[in-house]
Amino acid sequence: MPPLLRPARQDEIETLRAIERASARRFVGVMDALAEDEPTPDPVLADRIAAGGLLTAVVDQILAAFVMFRPVEDSLYIEQIDVLPAFAGQRIGARLLDAVADEARASGLHALTLSTFRDVPWNAPWYRRLGFIDIKGDGLTPGLLQIRREHLARGLDESARTFMRRAL
Repeated sequence: MPPLLRPARQDEIETLRAIERASARRFVGVMDALAEDEPTPDPVLADRIAAGGLLTAVVDQILAAFVMFRPVEDSLYIEQIDVLPAFAGQRIGARLLDAVADEARASGLHALTLSTFRDVPWNAPWYRRLGFIDIKGDGLTPGLLQIRREHLARGLDESARTFMRRAL
């Protein structure tokens, strides 16, 4: 049975943080600092929920995954997508991305955008299989350049990352 996709609720913030923590464990041995990083702060999650920018996937009454996004220029920018390891490989993440694409189209936007690790198999290669293409450095818009500055301020290694776009 396919997952139930629905907006997140304010009372689910701690569950969302737990999903993010569990999903980050995939980075142990690949990027240990990222695996140990704190999940998205409560106020950010609360703001995205209030703005309608956080969708969840529920499987057998278990909150199994979420995607967090916000408008950036002509796109919805995917800030975070996490799936509990027990539900990996069931195309739940792909379904969440398709739901965000539907929201973008309904809002008159033209693309999904994101930034991810270039060489981690469940990051950029996975997004490429879902129709995302890498944006070359000179193709970054002012909004995406601002996101890059935010990443650098958080200490992310931007040399290991790529921005991607999927036209709708």
